[in-house]
Amino acid sequence: METDKVVETVIAGNYVEMDTEGDPKTMKSRLSKFLWDGGSVYDAWFSCASNQVAQVLLTLPYSFSQLGMLSGILFQLFYGLLGSWTAYLISVLYVEYRTRKEREKVDFRNHVIQWFEVLDGLLGKHWRNVGLAFNCTFLMFGSVIQLIACASNIYYINDNLDKRTWTYIFGACCATTVFIPSFHNYRIWSFLGLLMTTYTAWYLTIASLLHGQVEGVKHSGPTKVVLYFTGATNILYTFGGHAVTVEIMHAMWKPQKFKAIYLIATLYVLTLTLPSAISVYWAFGDMLLNHANAFALLPRSHFRDMAVVLMLIHQFITFGFACTPLYFVWEKAIGMHECKSLCKRAAARLPVVVPIWFLAIIFPFFGPINSTVGSLLVSFTVYIIPALAHIFTFRSATARENAVEQPPKFLGRWAGIYAVNVFVVVWVFIVGFGFGGWASVTNFVHQIDTFGIFTKCYQCPPPPPPHPILQSPNTFNSTTFAPAPTPIHHSHHYHLHSP
Repeated sequence: METDKVVETVIAGNYVEMDTEGDPKTMKSRLSKFLWDGGSVYDAWFSCASNQVAQVLLTLPYSFSQLGMLSGILFQLFYGLLGSWTAYLISVLYVEYRTRKEREKVDFRNHVIQWFEVLDGLLGKHWRNVGLAFNCTFLMFGSVIQLIACASNIYYINDNLDKRTWTYIFGACCATTVFIPSFHNYRIWSFLGLLMTTYTAWYLTIASLLHGQVEGVKHSGPTKVVLYFTGATNILYTFGGHAVTVEIMHAMWKPQKFKAIYLIATLYVLTLTLPSAISVYWAFGDMLLNHANAFALLPRSHFRDMAVVLMLIHQFITFGFACTPLYFVWEKAIGMHECKSLCKRAAARLPVVVPIWFLAIIFPFFGPINSTVGSLLVSFTVYIIPALAHIFTFRSATARENAVEQPPKFLGRWAGIYAVNVFVVVWVFIVGFGFGGWASVTNFVHQIDTFGIFTKCYQCPPPPPPHPILQSPNTFNSTTFAPAPTPIHHSHHYHLHSP
């Protein structure tokens, strides 16, 4: 109890960046504080829940078609619990790192702590380098996925432009996230984002149930080992959204209260992902194997259009969530992180968006790219590395004795937490990275072979064939008004006008 009290005093007392002295003097400043100034437990919960259930909500029915109903449900529950556990480990390591540093009188007044810095402070530069490489790569591809999802979704309410063109447009729109300083300023966006995904999830559920099962529906999954593990790694990706846990904690006024927030957020997310995935898969079955986006199979209506628009806005928010830690890393690399000018920092952040934009145009494979990122990047970034880091940080008896956060009794203290961490590392490495990596990369390569890179419109329906009478004005005139030519002299003429 005494240690906890010291931690709260150290962390809350020195956390000057997010504190404001005195009461706001004007209505404008009060409104700004209400919408902009978020550092409470509730803000952290909204951020975790909103960030976790983004565009992946639309690909989970696709995963169910690969896994089958029972495996889909079990993997969601299992990986939801696993993700909550490693988020808890990250929070423990953050509090440990920050407490040690602030006891050394280190001031974080204008500095946002990030995961690679936690690894550096607790375990050294080699851990820092590995953590930085995995975290940045994952967040970059996480941002890529949001751009791809924007183009995929808007196409279902406006197909006048192809998906690649929509990617250009939304890349420019998402670049405006450079003006959001930190996760501390996502209060209203996180709240609205969660409302938007809640509406979309229940729209998918209700619309599928009202639509009913399509004629001759089949639920044959799982049929192939490759598809089975591809679907499993997409769910691994779904509950691996805690790569930004440290930044969300740093935005809190009392970060030590984060411990159970991610678990509670996950429980709420399961009330959205399970009913929607089950309902859509029940209604459309194996048709989902060729439609990674659930919107593609539901009939167009005002409710569907509303869901598409809300998901577009939410993907803009989630793009900011994934990209903001990359902005911080880039600012620190070029010496702009402590600059107080918002415009200068925004201008400095713009180069981060360019490679994300480019990758979204190269690999627009909505659905398969989630599984590939999940197996190769998420498996290490938010599962294996945090579990190993916790083991090595507290490997000595002295470190365990002086730990700020002692393990809970119901897990068997240190022995229990060690056993759980070893299980996480072994399971995710073999099933997530091993089998999942093989399956998802195989599927990803198949998408490249089928559609090619820089594909203009991934999984778009083929255009309707032109009407034979209206092929071209010349053909129309020659067949309607001119006398029928002889085959010998005019066969070449007909060849030129053939479609």
